[in-house]
Amino acid sequence: MPKIVKCGLIQASNALGTDQPIEKIREANIANHMKLIEQAGSQGVQILCMQEIFTGPYFCAEQTPRWYDATEAIPDGPTTRLMQETAKKYAMVIIVPLYEVESTGVYYNTAAVIDADGAYLGKYRKNHIPQVAPGFWEKYYFKPGNLGYPVFQTRYAKIGVYICYDRHFPEGARELGLNGAEIVFNPSATVAGLSEYLWKLEQPAHAVANGYFVGAINRVGREMPWNIGEFYGQSYFCDPRGKILAEASRDKDELVVADLDLDVIREVRNTWQFFRDRRPETYKGICKL
Repeated sequence: MPKIVKCGLIQASNALGTDQPIEKIREANIANHMKLIEQAGSQGVQILCMQEIFTGPYFCAEQTPRWYDATEAIPDGPTTRLMQETAKKYAMVIIVPLYEVESTGVYYNTAAVIDADGAYLGKYRKNHIPQVAPGFWEKYYFKPGNLGYPVFQTRYAKIGVYICYDRHFPEGARELGLNGAEIVFNPSATVAGLSEYLWKLEQPAHAVANGYFVGAINRVGREMPWNIGEFYGQSYFCDPRGKILAEASRDKDELVVADLDLDVIREVRNTWQFFRDRRPETYKGICKL
C-alpha cells in the first residue's frame, strides 16, 4: 500500500496592530492560529507547519530594539510548550517557527520540531540572513544559524526545514536531501514585486533536484505602518516531480492540506539518479570563500 502522509500548511495575516504591546500581539496571533490548528486536527492532518515567526508581524520592515522582546526560548518557552501539548492532543507533528533567544543579544530565526507524541525533537536555525532594501533588515535581528541542515525522524516522515530566504540557496536544499529528508518545509514572509516570480520556480526545482516533497508557506495581507508590500499567500505543496498538489489563496487566512505519497520519492529517484550521478569531487570551487 502507498505510504500516504496528510500534511498541512497555515498562512495567516497579522492578528493585532503593530503598535500594541508585544505580548498582546503574540497572544492574538497564537489564538488566530489555534483555530486553524484545531481545523487541521479535525481533518486528520499528521504534519503541520506555520509561517515564518508566526507569533507576530514581519517586524524586520523596521530596525528597532523593541522587537527583541518578541523572542522566546526554545524549547523552554511558552509557545513551544503549548505546541507540545497541542501536538500530543492531535497526534500531529508540528513545525513551530519562532524568534528565538539563546542569550541576551543572541537571537535566531528558528523553527522547533515537535513529534506527534509532544516530544521536542530539535530545531533548525535560519542560515542565510538577508539585508535587502527596502524593508528586509534581518541582520539587525538574527544571528546566522549554527546547527547545519538537520533532518528530523518524526512518527510519520523524515522532515527538514528551510526558512524563507534560505530557499534562494540550492546548497542547503541539497544537504537536506543528502541527510534523508522526505519532506522539506519552508516557512516564509515574502511580498509581491520582490520575489513572487520565483515563488513557484525555486522550490519545485529543489523538489525535483533532490527527489523530495516541499511545503512552502507565506503569510497574507499588508502590515502597517510599514506597508512594504502585499504578503501574497499562495502556500503550496509540490511533489518530487515539481508538480503543485495543493495551493492556498492569495489573500485569506487559510489551511491548505495535501496527501503526500512518500512512495513517489522512490519512484522518482529510481528514474532520475541524481544522487548516484552527482560529482562532489568536482564542485570544490563552490566552497571557496
